[in-house]
Amino acid sequence: MTLTSTWALFLTTHAVLVEKIEAALKKADLPPLTWYDVLWALERAPEHRLRMHELAQGVVLSRSNLTRLVDRLETARLVKRIQATDDKRGAYSVITPAGLAMRTRMWPIYLREIENLFNAHLKPAEDAVMREALRRILKASRIADD
Repeated sequence: MTLTSTWALFLTTHAVLVEKIEAALKKADLPPLTWYDVLWALERAPEHRLRMHELAQGVVLSRSNLTRLVDRLETARLVKRIQATDDKRGAYSVITPAGLAMRTRMWPIYLREIENLFNAHLKPAEDAVMREALRRILKASRIADD
């Protein structure tokens, strides 16, 4: 197998697993995985808030897609926007109590799918090798961005 084949296999595996996780969330009458990602990023942030560019760095979405997603989350009352006091053009996205509750409701379904679809198929040594390889790739990619 060539490295290009490994890349293609990685992308296909990711797409299939995300599709299955999305289906499990939908079956449980829960929002899509992208909602979870935004809510989780905001929950972990200091004061549960981030500027849009900071939020974009924490989730893998383009700025325009993120803006539309935050609009939907705001309509669902899971996040709210507040004006930045130091920059009148800027705003923060802030997770609401309802957003915290939703993220908490989504986690058991998400965790179950991670366990069943991913973790159950890795031996401990394989897990360690994958983690190390992905960390190296991520680190090199971030250095290249500087």
